[in-house]
Amino acid sequence: MKHFFYFLFIAVFYNVSLSTAETPEEKGLAIAQEDDNRDNGFQDFTASMVMVLKNRQGEESSRNIRNKTLEVENDGDKSLSIFERPRDVKGTALLNFTHKTGTDDQWLYLPALKRVKRISSANKSGSFMGSEFAYEDITSQEVEKYNYKWIRDEEYQGDKCFVFERYPTYKNSGYTRQVVWLDHKDYKILQIKFYDRKDALLKTLTQSNFKKYLGQYWYPETMYMENHQTGKSTLITWKDYKFRNGLRSKDFNKSSLKRVR
Repeated sequence: MKHFFYFLFIAVFYNVSLSTAETPEEKGLAIAQEDDNRDNGFQDFTASMVMVLKNRQGEESSRNIRNKTLEVENDGDKSLSIFERPRDVKGTALLNFTHKTGTDDQWLYLPALKRVKRISSANKSGSFMGSEFAYEDITSQEVEKYNYKWIRDEEYQGDKCFVFERYPTYKNSGYTRQVVWLDHKDYKILQIKFYDRKDALLKTLTQSNFKKYLGQYWYPETMYMENHQTGKSTLITWKDYKFRNGLRSKDFNKSSLKRVR
Protein backbone atom coordinates (compact mmCIF):
# COMPACT_ATOMS: atom_id res chain seq x y z
CA MET A 1 0.00 0.00 0.00
CA LYS A 2 1.30 3.39 -0.87
CA HIS A 3 0.10 4.46 2.85
CA PHE A 4 3.12 5.33 4.75
CA PHE A 5 4.16 5.96 3.35
CA TYR A 6 6.20 10.16 -4.74
CA PHE A 7 6.81 15.12 -6.85
CA LEU A 8 7.09 17.43 -9.95
CA PHE A 9 9.80 16.31 -12.37
CA ILE A 10 10.65 17.18 -15.98
CA ALA A 11 7.82 15.83 -18.15
CA VAL A 12 10.07 13.98 -20.57
CA PHE A 13 11.21 11.68 -17.75
CA TYR A 14 7.74 10.21 -17.41
CA ASN A 15 8.38 7.98 -20.40
CA VAL A 16 11.75 6.79 -19.18
CA SER A 17 11.73 3.05 -18.57
CA LEU A 18 13.94 1.30 -16.08
CA SER A 19 15.92 -0.31 -18.89
CA THR A 20 16.75 3.00 -20.58
CA ALA A 21 17.29 5.17 -17.50
CA GLU A 22 20.87 6.46 -17.43
CA THR A 23 21.34 8.88 -14.53
CA PRO A 24 20.62 7.98 -10.88
CA GLU A 25 17.75 10.49 -10.98
CA GLU A 26 16.21 8.92 -14.09
CA LYS A 27 16.57 5.43 -12.69
CA GLY A 28 15.06 6.45 -9.34
CA LEU A 29 12.05 7.97 -11.08
CA ALA A 30 11.62 4.94 -13.35
CA ILE A 31 11.61 2.62 -10.31
CA ALA A 32 8.99 4.75 -8.55
CA GLN A 33 6.82 4.85 -11.68
CA GLU A 34 6.95 1.08 -12.07
CA ASP A 35 6.04 0.65 -8.41
CA ASP A 36 3.08 2.99 -8.88
CA ASN A 37 1.94 1.24 -12.08
CA ARG A 38 1.85 -2.12 -10.29
CA ASP A 39 -0.39 -0.67 -7.58
CA ASN A 40 -2.94 0.87 -9.95
CA GLY A 41 -6.36 -0.65 -10.60
CA PHE A 42 -7.38 -1.97 -7.19
CA GLN A 43 -10.45 0.37 -7.30
CA ASP A 44 -11.21 0.31 -3.58
CA PHE A 45 -10.72 -1.69 -0.40
CA THR A 46 -11.85 -1.90 3.20
CA ALA A 47 -9.74 -3.26 6.06
CA SER A 48 -9.30 -3.09 9.82
CA MET A 49 -6.18 -2.51 11.83
CA VAL A 50 -4.87 -2.52 15.37
CA MET A 51 -2.39 0.22 16.22
CA VAL A 52 -0.15 -0.40 19.27
CA LEU A 53 1.72 2.60 20.65
CA LYS A 54 4.75 2.05 22.87
CA ASN A 55 6.57 4.78 24.80
CA ARG A 56 10.23 4.94 25.80
CA GLN A 57 9.47 3.08 29.06
CA GLY A 58 7.84 0.21 27.16
CA GLU A 59 4.28 1.05 28.21
CA GLU A 60 1.70 0.18 25.55
CA SER A 61 -1.72 1.37 24.48
CA SER A 62 -3.77 0.12 21.54
CA ARG A 63 -6.37 1.47 19.13
CA ASN A 64 -8.73 -0.37 16.80
CA ILE A 65 -9.44 1.35 13.49
CA ARG A 66 -11.59 0.67 10.42
CA ASN A 67 -10.35 1.93 7.08
CA LYS A 68 -11.77 2.32 3.62
CA THR A 69 -9.88 3.60 0.59
CA LEU A 70 -10.98 4.69 -2.88
CA GLU A 71 -8.72 4.90 -5.92
CA VAL A 72 -9.32 8.15 -7.81
CA GLU A 73 -8.54 8.42 -11.51
CA ASN A 74 -5.90 11.07 -12.31
CA ASP A 75 -5.48 12.01 -8.64
CA GLY A 76 -4.43 10.53 -5.30
CA ASP A 77 -6.54 8.13 -3.23
CA LYS A 78 -9.32 9.07 -0.82
CA SER A 79 -9.43 7.30 2.53
CA LEU A 80 -11.47 7.31 5.72
CA SER A 81 -10.19 5.95 9.05
CA ILE A 82 -12.64 5.47 11.93
CA PHE A 83 -11.52 4.71 15.50
CA GLU A 84 -13.59 2.04 17.27
CA ARG A 85 -11.66 1.45 20.51
CA PRO A 86 -10.78 2.45 23.20
CA ARG A 87 -13.75 4.47 24.40
CA ASP A 88 -11.87 7.75 24.74
CA VAL A 89 -11.18 7.89 20.99
CA LYS A 90 -14.22 5.99 19.69
CA GLY A 91 -15.90 7.84 16.84
CA THR A 92 -12.82 9.87 15.94
CA ALA A 93 -12.47 9.87 12.16
CA LEU A 94 -9.84 11.08 9.69
CA LEU A 95 -10.73 11.83 6.07
CA ASN A 96 -7.88 12.06 3.53
CA PHE A 97 -8.03 13.47 0.00
CA THR A 98 -4.57 12.89 -1.46
CA HIS A 99 -3.55 14.87 -4.53
CA LYS A 100 -0.82 14.18 -7.05
CA THR A 101 0.37 17.77 -6.83
CA GLY A 102 -0.27 20.52 -4.32
CA THR A 103 -1.44 20.19 -0.75
CA ASP A 104 -3.44 17.17 0.41
CA ASP A 105 -6.77 17.78 2.15
CA GLN A 106 -7.30 16.21 5.58
CA TRP A 107 -10.11 16.59 8.10
CA LEU A 108 -10.31 15.15 11.62
CA TYR A 109 -13.63 14.66 13.43
CA LEU A 110 -13.34 14.86 17.21
CA PRO A 111 -16.53 13.51 18.85
CA ALA A 112 -15.77 15.08 22.24
CA LEU A 113 -15.89 18.51 20.59
CA LYS A 114 -18.56 17.51 18.06
CA ARG A 115 -16.72 19.30 15.30
CA VAL A 116 -14.66 18.68 12.18
CA LYS A 117 -11.15 20.11 12.26
CA ARG A 118 -9.20 20.71 9.07
CA ILE A 119 -5.56 19.61 9.35
CA SER A 120 -3.46 22.62 8.36
CA SER A 121 -0.84 22.09 5.66
CA ALA A 122 1.67 23.44 8.17
CA ASN A 123 0.86 20.53 10.53
CA LYS A 124 1.35 17.60 8.14
CA SER A 125 4.49 16.59 10.03
CA GLY A 126 2.54 16.34 13.29
CA SER A 127 1.80 13.04 15.01
CA PHE A 128 -1.34 11.20 13.92
CA MET A 129 -3.33 10.48 17.10
CA GLY A 130 -0.19 10.12 19.25
CA SER A 131 1.46 7.56 16.96
CA GLU A 132 4.89 7.67 15.30
CA PHE A 133 3.15 8.08 11.95
CA ALA A 134 2.83 11.68 10.80
CA TYR A 135 -0.23 12.97 8.94
CA GLU A 136 1.88 13.10 5.77
CA ASP A 137 2.75 9.39 6.18
CA ILE A 138 -0.84 8.19 6.02
CA THR A 139 -1.82 9.68 2.67
CA SER A 140 -1.17 7.78 -0.57
CA GLN A 141 2.42 8.34 -1.65
CA GLU A 142 1.95 9.62 -5.18
CA VAL A 143 4.90 9.64 -7.59
CA GLU A 144 4.52 13.37 -8.17
CA LYS A 145 5.15 14.20 -4.51
CA TYR A 146 8.89 13.50 -4.69
CA ASN A 147 12.10 13.85 -6.63
CA TYR A 148 14.15 10.65 -6.83
CA LYS A 149 17.68 9.31 -6.92
CA TRP A 150 18.70 5.65 -7.20
CA ILE A 151 21.64 4.90 -4.87
CA ARG A 152 22.45 1.20 -5.27
CA ASP A 153 21.09 -2.33 -5.42
CA GLU A 154 21.62 -4.55 -2.38
CA GLU A 155 20.19 -7.50 -0.51
CA TYR A 156 17.86 -6.81 2.40
CA GLN A 157 16.65 -9.73 4.53
CA GLY A 158 17.27 -12.13 1.66
CA ASP A 159 15.58 -10.03 -1.04
CA LYS A 160 17.44 -8.17 -3.79
CA CYS A 161 16.35 -4.55 -3.53
CA PHE A 162 16.54 -1.22 -5.24
CA VAL A 163 17.70 1.40 -2.74
CA PHE A 164 16.72 4.92 -3.70
CA GLU A 165 16.18 8.31 -2.10
CA ARG A 166 13.07 10.41 -2.52
CA TYR A 167 12.91 14.09 -1.65
CA PRO A 168 9.54 15.69 -0.80
CA THR A 169 8.64 18.57 -3.10
CA TYR A 170 5.54 19.65 -1.15
CA LYS A 171 5.72 22.44 1.41
CA ASN A 172 5.90 21.81 5.15
CA SER A 173 7.15 18.24 4.94
CA GLY A 174 8.85 17.10 8.12
CA TYR A 175 11.51 15.30 6.06
CA THR A 176 14.48 16.32 3.97
CA ARG A 177 14.61 12.85 2.40
CA GLN A 178 13.56 9.23 2.69
CA VAL A 179 15.64 6.17 1.80
CA VAL A 180 13.52 3.33 0.40
CA TRP A 181 14.27 -0.42 0.05
CA LEU A 182 12.05 -1.87 -2.72
CA ASP A 183 12.39 -5.52 -3.70
CA HIS A 184 13.21 -6.33 -7.33
CA LYS A 185 10.73 -9.17 -7.79
CA ASP A 186 7.40 -7.86 -6.52
CA TYR A 187 8.09 -4.16 -5.90
CA LYS A 188 7.20 -4.40 -2.23
CA ILE A 189 8.44 -1.57 -0.01
CA LEU A 190 10.30 -3.39 2.76
CA GLN A 191 11.85 -0.48 4.61
CA ILE A 192 11.93 3.32 4.63
CA LYS A 193 14.32 5.49 6.64
CA PHE A 194 13.08 9.05 7.32
CA TYR A 195 15.44 11.98 7.84
CA ASP A 196 14.24 15.12 9.62
CA ARG A 197 14.63 18.75 8.57
CA LYS A 198 18.18 18.76 9.93
CA ASP A 199 18.90 15.64 7.83
CA ALA A 200 19.31 13.49 10.95
CA LEU A 201 17.82 9.99 11.02
CA LEU A 202 14.39 10.35 12.62
CA LYS A 203 12.61 7.02 12.24
CA THR A 204 12.46 3.74 10.35
CA LEU A 205 9.42 2.02 8.88
CA THR A 206 9.64 -1.76 8.41
CA GLN A 207 6.91 -3.60 6.47
CA SER A 208 6.50 -7.37 6.57
CA ASN A 209 4.14 -10.35 6.25
CA PHE A 210 3.02 -9.37 2.76
CA LYS A 211 0.04 -11.03 1.11
CA LYS A 212 -1.02 -10.89 -2.52
CA TYR A 213 -4.58 -9.80 -3.34
CA LEU A 214 -6.50 -10.08 -6.61
CA GLY A 215 -3.52 -11.98 -7.96
CA GLN A 216 -1.51 -8.77 -8.27
CA TYR A 217 -1.40 -6.42 -5.27
CA TRP A 218 1.06 -6.99 -2.42
CA TYR A 219 0.00 -5.46 0.90
CA PRO A 220 1.81 -5.79 4.26
CA GLU A 221 0.03 -7.14 7.30
CA THR A 222 2.60 -5.56 9.61
CA MET A 223 3.97 -2.00 9.65
CA TYR A 224 6.42 -1.05 12.39
CA MET A 225 7.55 2.57 12.82
CA GLU A 226 10.43 3.18 15.23
CA ASN A 227 11.37 6.70 16.28
CA HIS A 228 15.13 6.77 16.91
CA GLN A 229 15.07 10.19 18.54
CA THR A 230 12.31 9.63 21.11
CA GLY A 231 12.53 5.87 21.71
CA LYS A 232 8.83 5.49 20.89
CA SER A 233 7.33 3.07 18.37
CA THR A 234 4.04 2.21 16.67
CA LEU A 235 3.05 -1.24 15.39
CA ILE A 236 0.14 -1.51 12.94
CA THR A 237 -1.38 -4.90 12.13
CA TRP A 238 -3.79 -5.05 9.17
CA LYS A 239 -6.47 -7.69 8.56
CA ASP A 240 -9.78 -8.37 6.79
CA TYR A 241 -8.89 -6.78 3.46
CA LYS A 242 -11.86 -6.71 1.06
CA PHE A 243 -11.42 -5.29 -2.43
CA ARG A 244 -13.78 -3.82 -5.04
CA ASN A 245 -16.69 -3.12 -2.74
CA GLY A 246 -18.27 -0.58 -5.06
CA LEU A 247 -17.27 2.43 -2.96
CA ARG A 248 -17.88 5.85 -4.51
CA SER A 249 -16.82 9.43 -3.87
CA LYS A 250 -20.00 10.09 -1.90
CA ASP A 251 -18.75 7.58 0.69
CA PHE A 252 -15.89 10.00 1.44
CA ASN A 253 -17.82 13.12 2.28
CA LYS A 254 -16.57 15.74 4.72
CA SER A 255 -20.11 16.66 5.77
CA SER A 256 -20.83 13.05 6.78
CA LEU A 257 -17.84 12.72 9.13
CA LYS A 258 -20.00 13.41 12.17
CA ARG A 259 -22.28 10.53 11.24
CA VAL A 260 -19.67 7.81 10.77
CA ARG A 261 -20.32 4.59 12.70
